[in-house]
Amino acid sequence: MAETWRRSYEGLSPEEERLKIRDISLSAESLSKQGDTFYLITQRWWQNWLDYVNQDEMNGGNDEPSPRSLDSADACVSRRPSSIDNKYLIYETVSSDSSAAELHDTLVEGRDYVLLPEKVWHQLYNWYGGGPTLARKVIHSGLSQMELAVEVYPLRIELLLTPKGDRSTIRISKKETIRELHRRVCEIFDLDFEQICIYDFYGEKKHALPTDMDKTLDDANIQMDQEILVEVLNDVTSSIKSNSNMRKQLNSFLLEPSKSGLSIAGGLSATKGVSKNCNLELSPGQDQVSPHRESNIVQETCGVTTRGATFGLTGLVNLGNTCFMNSAIQCLVHTPEFARYFQEDYRGEINRRNPMGMVGELAIAFGELLRKLWAPGRTPIAPKPFKAKLSRFAPQFSGYNQHDSQELLAFLLDGLHEDLNRVKDKPYILSRDADGRPDEEVADEYWQNHKARNDSIIVDVCQGQYKSTLVCPVCAKISVTFDPFMYLSLPLQSTATRPLTVTIFSSDGRLLPNVCTVTVPKQGRCRDLIQALSAACSLKPNEKLLLAEIQNHLIHRFFEDPLTSLSSIKDEDHLAAYRIPLPGKGIIFLQLIHRLEDKGTVSSQGVKGWKPYGTPLVSPISCDDVITRGDVQLMVRTILSPLLKGREKTDLSANDVTSAVELSCGTSIEPVVSSESATLAKHKNAETCGLEKLPLQLVDENNVCIDLSVGDEKSVNISSSSKSLLVFINWSTVLLEKYDTSYLENLPEVCKYGVPAKKARTEPLSLYSCLEAFLREEPLVSEPDMKCPQCEERRQASKKLDLWRLPNVLVIHLKRFSYNRSIKHKLDTFVNFPIYDLDLLKYIANKNNLDPQLYELYALINHYGSMGSGHYTAHIKLLDENRWYSFDDNQISAITEEEVKTNAAYVLFYRRKKDDVSERK
Repeated sequence: MAETWRRSYEGLSPEEERLKIRDISLSAESLSKQGDTFYLITQRWWQNWLDYVNQDEMNGGNDEPSPRSLDSADACVSRRPSSIDNKYLIYETVSSDSSAAELHDTLVEGRDYVLLPEKVWHQLYNWYGGGPTLARKVIHSGLSQMELAVEVYPLRIELLLTPKGDRSTIRISKKETIRELHRRVCEIFDLDFEQICIYDFYGEKKHALPTDMDKTLDDANIQMDQEILVEVLNDVTSSIKSNSNMRKQLNSFLLEPSKSGLSIAGGLSATKGVSKNCNLELSPGQDQVSPHRESNIVQETCGVTTRGATFGLTGLVNLGNTCFMNSAIQCLVHTPEFARYFQEDYRGEINRRNPMGMVGELAIAFGELLRKLWAPGRTPIAPKPFKAKLSRFAPQFSGYNQHDSQELLAFLLDGLHEDLNRVKDKPYILSRDADGRPDEEVADEYWQNHKARNDSIIVDVCQGQYKSTLVCPVCAKISVTFDPFMYLSLPLQSTATRPLTVTIFSSDGRLLPNVCTVTVPKQGRCRDLIQALSAACSLKPNEKLLLAEIQNHLIHRFFEDPLTSLSSIKDEDHLAAYRIPLPGKGIIFLQLIHRLEDKGTVSSQGVKGWKPYGTPLVSPISCDDVITRGDVQLMVRTILSPLLKGREKTDLSANDVTSAVELSCGTSIEPVVSSESATLAKHKNAETCGLEKLPLQLVDENNVCIDLSVGDEKSVNISSSSKSLLVFINWSTVLLEKYDTSYLENLPEVCKYGVPAKKARTEPLSLYSCLEAFLREEPLVSEPDMKCPQCEERRQASKKLDLWRLPNVLVIHLKRFSYNRSIKHKLDTFVNFPIYDLDLLKYIANKNNLDPQLYELYALINHYGSMGSGHYTAHIKLLDENRWYSFDDNQISAITEEEVKTNAAYVLFYRRKKDDVSERK
């Protein structure tokens, strides 16, 4: 009964509405093409409708009905959305024409609105009514112009009529033709087509539009919030005739703004919010008035009025996820060198011919914005003109999505440099190789070559110089270059440490195996582990540790590359470190593999089976000498000598130990008492000592086992390509009674978790440690196939960076964002960075430069939150006041120095201290 009543009241059930909209939507979206119409609908209403039509499905999984899922007409009616309400998407308007409705500038699809195909909208509108109707067209977009997109925000263009001085703002698709723009202009100003000429007024200069009237505004590169100059050819308007002075003033303003005295860059932003009756209160939306309109207001009122506030405390309006841009801009405009430069006459240095620049337009836009921000008054500025210029030359920053502030900063510094490059014609210069010349000479040559092609205020202030050293891992060829840098990107080396347990074995028969646990950086490398183990076991200067991973009682791999990351070592792995003499040339390693009788595997001929057991032992062997089977017997006895039980240890004399070591690498580790010559020692074997032969088997290059218990004088063939000599020892019951092999049996895991230890106190991560990690030698992973100029082979070289020349303003980027399989992660690690005395002298590779290298922090960009929903702010110190402020878009507040350091710090701006010797040069 309730179901029948609902149908008669609403027409369709929720399920029927859902299915009908689904079918329409699938059909419409599959046939979408350019020119189709989509409609905006508020996300809140759409979500309410989805909840309404999916309620049966959501409640269908419950065996017992809940009060909210009762099938009652009243319940369904209460859940059914009311009429469509889109008024929250638009600015308030007195016009009843919905086509004139202006969308809010900061709307985000999926958060504020969704886009519906035309048939879906009409169906919902027939069911629910409401509005206003917000229609948008589908256009081609993307670099290939083959992608389809809904143009939610058509171009907003301001029309300037001269000489009359009228203005009008229109919305028009960037895919409309120049002919359509002419038609709209004539319609708005009630003029004939032949009466007008229209120009692109970008940068306050007249630029001709394409003569082909069928070209689109996109083809003409017309951007959002751009001005179009409409010039009346034969204007006989009586109002202009009656006021020639005003006509001259408007002509001067429109056509020659730089000479009019009302220059946009001249500081008139202080008049924002000044009404015709000189009211100083900011009216809603007034900060969005164009700069030209502000100038007219000033002429019509009682003059410029300011709040008398401190200079430099003007905020930037968030245009919609533009906090990334606002924070970077504030740090740049509060860099004293830039503030001084752009408030003076910088236009003479604009390089409009540089093909790598932006015809000077980015520099002009930045300079105008800087002057507004340093003008008197604290009315927030909406940086729409600058955003439009940015989008024009860097499409990756167009739209209103969140972006990386550091990436924008890098683009701005590079773009401003190219726009302001004093070098008009860059010479071609071929860099010479160092060829053994002193670093100072080569570095100066590289720097002069760089300055010959790149000379701007950006280079003067922000650019330094690296020393980059590449080393070939095979021929050890060293290549040195000196490259410029604009900022330092420092990795955040985690302060977290990791305990690693390793068993250390000796190859000279002097020490028992020793289990050693050391603490290493969690993100460290093998050299960190070897260094810690060397200190723990008191390694001698003429010894080294050979690190290996053990799997299934065999050596799985040697860690030969000291730059191997410790993250490749898992907690459950087993590691062994072998103390060996510093190896010379022609050294390979004897690997002694232990085996026990496997009673479960006996062949049909009654031969015993053997299985691997314990931990392999390692000893070096010189390939330059002839090695006999007796020599191998003696080496193995030497390695195993610490495991002998009781009096058996005396059976192997000190002379035997010395002989084995000499056989292994040609020299002893340290002097030992020996009455025999090296010649006699070399031929000494187990038989002459009266010792029982060990059951050893040598695996040759054909994987054939050779019995080493017979034929002591027979030589062992060692292939020139072999890196190791594999020897099996079969541990019989009798042999096990003579040796204590328990030291070999249970190799501990590298990180065995037991009772949790008391948490160690960790120090905060230092900026200096980040810098040291950045300057540390690393394998060149990004270019593994680099060709070595000496051996002419592709090698994975190692790279070492050093600081050679530091700029006056040092920008440091903390790499908080990491990538793993295309997923971005953020590190919230707190970095302890100095505010007053960042001392970099010891990191300068140029040891002839003894000048102080002290820096003081004056600004930083912060990033709060996660990647997808983060927020950027800036902390800036006004040097004249010696006081810190927080710049959060248009909100500015004073903060204490203690509030500057947080784990949100992302980009740091340091300035060389004024008392630095190099500052006075």
